[in-house]
Amino acid sequence: MNTNKNNLEIITNPSDWNMLLQEIGHYDFYHTFDYHSVEMLDNEVPTLLKYTERDYIIALPLLIRKIGNTDYYDATSVYGYAGPISKGIFPAFNNKLFAKILLTYFQKNNIISVFSRLNPYIKNQLEILKYFGDIVNQGKVVNINLNLDITVQKQNYQNRLKTQINQSRRNCIIKKASTTEDLKDFIDIYYENMSRVGAKNCYFFSENYFKKILASNHFNAEILMAQDKKSSVTIAGCLFVTTNNIVQYHLSGTKFEFLHLSPTKILIDEMRIIASKRGMRYFNLGGGVGGKYNSSLFHFKSLFSKDFKDFNLWKLIVNHKAYDELVEKRINTNTLFFPKYRF
Repeated sequence: MNTNKNNLEIITNPSDWNMLLQEIGHYDFYHTFDYHSVEMLDNEVPTLLKYTERDYIIALPLLIRKIGNTDYYDATSVYGYAGPISKGIFPAFNNKLFAKILLTYFQKNNIISVFSRLNPYIKNQLEILKYFGDIVNQGKVVNINLNLDITVQKQNYQNRLKTQINQSRRNCIIKKASTTEDLKDFIDIYYENMSRVGAKNCYFFSENYFKKILASNHFNAEILMAQDKKSSVTIAGCLFVTTNNIVQYHLSGTKFEFLHLSPTKILIDEMRIIASKRGMRYFNLGGGVGGKYNSSLFHFKSLFSKDFKDFNLWKLIVNHKAYDELVEKRINTNTLFFPKYRF
């Protein structure tokens, strides 16, 4: 652990990282070192910035990376919902000193821009980052409120969805992945699904990615799978990750020829029941492609619940001069992608 003056500690060691998460208490699996180590690319360094002020603690996880052919760096967040976690922060928190100290750190380390996807289930993220860069609403995510009675949860489903789930349960067997063969089946189905929807290469995660997530002791990852009763073929799978009181619908896939059986719907429904019995509070289904809530993916998820939560992005330009110079070198700068020079 490197200690910077002015209440800022730079944590890159996994044991120190995990100790800080335990001290803060409320965090999601996207904040863990294990997930950062799985997500990082060769040129990225998982870094947890710990800020302390009186009884306040703020921890901001980032992936810090070199910008090729320059002396500059930038910082981004893992795929998913990250952003700052905190202890002792309240809605009226004055973040001026926090912003000043972090800005100084970024400047001294030639970090010219910072980006993070925020987590709708972590309190006080907007208060911590207000007036410090830009917070942009990217859309909505769908939450199944597990605090409701389990029967009320299903009553909130769209009527046709309830019918489809009942039909699917008659046609499918649900099991938990427990063998190497199960994992291979899930990965194959997931890859097929990604190919069908034309996903970018970065979403074709390696086998090692899945193994590491399932092996972590810092969150509970599990794969539910659906088998067709007639053929005994495994036709769908969903990877769910639970941390504290939050369940994340992380990745899924369905074989094309079995889409008509709606197996993903029963796997989500099954996880809802399991999570409710475990006493979980939130079941995040996520949003649409790129966070958009007018997409078919968002429509699918909204069949389960109308409890929508804002999905926000945090964008900070530290060095405007260097940022603009890099953007000018791009052929196409007409993009909403941030930072623009990496588009």
